[in-house]
Amino acid sequence: PLLPDKEPAKTLYEACAKNDPTSLRRILERGVTKEEAMELDINGRNGLMVAVGKGFIDIVTMLHMCPLIDINHQDNDGNTALMFAAQAGMSGFVTILNYIINYYSGVDTEVRDPRGFTALIKAGLQGREECVSALIMHGADMYAVDLVQGRSLKDWILRTGGFETIKRIRRLQAHPVAEQFCDSYIPEWPELKQLVAKATANKTASQKLRQRLKDSLSFSFPQDPQDNGVMDHMVRMTTGIHSPMVATGCRPLCPSSPPEIGKRRFAVPELLEKHSSKELEESTVSHTKGSITSVSPTPVSAASVSLTSCCQNSERRESVTPGGMKSYIPRSMAHRNSIFPSGCIPKIEVTKSGEPTPKKEKKKKMRKGYLEPPVWKYKEAKEEKKREKKQQEKEKEQQKKSKGSKRSSSHK
Repeated sequence: PLLPDKEPAKTLYEACAKNDPTSLRRILERGVTKEEAMELDINGRNGLMVAVGKGFIDIVTMLHMCPLIDINHQDNDGNTALMFAAQAGMSGFVTILNYIINYYSGVDTEVRDPRGFTALIKAGLQGREECVSALIMHGADMYAVDLVQGRSLKDWILRTGGFETIKRIRRLQAHPVAEQFCDSYIPEWPELKQLVAKATANKTASQKLRQRLKDSLSFSFPQDPQDNGVMDHMVRMTTGIHSPMVATGCRPLCPSSPPEIGKRRFAVPELLEKHSSKELEESTVSHTKGSITSVSPTPVSAASVSLTSCCQNSERRESVTPGGMKSYIPRSMAHRNSIFPSGCIPKIEVTKSGEPTPKKEKKKKMRKGYLEPPVWKYKEAKEEKKREKKQQEKEKEQQKKSKGSKRSSSHK
């Protein structure tokens, strides 16, 4: 059998095709030209498109530092990197898609292939619900039609039997604004007071009897969560801006402008081109359809948005970062795995409790008529082995004692 190719990649395209992040970092640090960054294969695909098509997440997250790569480049079939990520089958491609639309500047969601298919239509044709949702909330045109048959996104999804995707789109249209990502979001469930008041209200004897009959005669079947129900509320709370996990891990750059259907979302480098890092720290930036505006300042801490320079030696790496462009990667993502960012971890102080640890109470004997916890077979076998071991140790001690007593009697 042939030995695997362990030689480091020499060009940017080769590093992308081999999934070699170490070589790619070295190449980007030394600097590349436009021709090297946009080297194409026989299919007209550059290194980024190859990495996206194969699902190389580390390569995709590293290539955003090279502004010489054209994110909207089309191969011989008219596909872009965004199209590859939108229609691919594995779950990891959703991460790649979200990374592209959030960290690559100038992403055009309306680029079409020769048949007139956009990235959104291709995601719908393949039944990729998560990709469809991400593109719609990024501002992709869901009413665009192809150039051959003149069908829209919903027409193609119904034609291919993607009913779950249609259901997902309808849910998005029912709640077009992701209000939980806005500072004005209120975590309290609005329907909770009404439900509590209804449950605690005094009922007459006839109402109680009617409720008992209803509970005894009705059958409970599994059903989907209700819109604006408790499950919807829990999802919004745990993923929103006021969630404890989200608040300690990150902070949005535009807290006054949540994602919305039909509203163009701008990537982080595009926000930095319009606004300085100081302005992003001290004020609130708002997205509108096709533009970015700055509104009144809000009490945001200076550490909420931290930016670092991607190149320490700007002269040496001028070809990678022309014009001294700063990196648009937050400091918390500077040293991280591409999927699970780490770095800025909040400090947690652990102190000993002043009170002594409570002693474990002895198990009380269960009375008759009460349920008892089950005894598992592996636990019974474990206890039996312990008892056998203790019994053997006792027998050995008795034998030693008996031998010692015999020796003492013989000496006498």
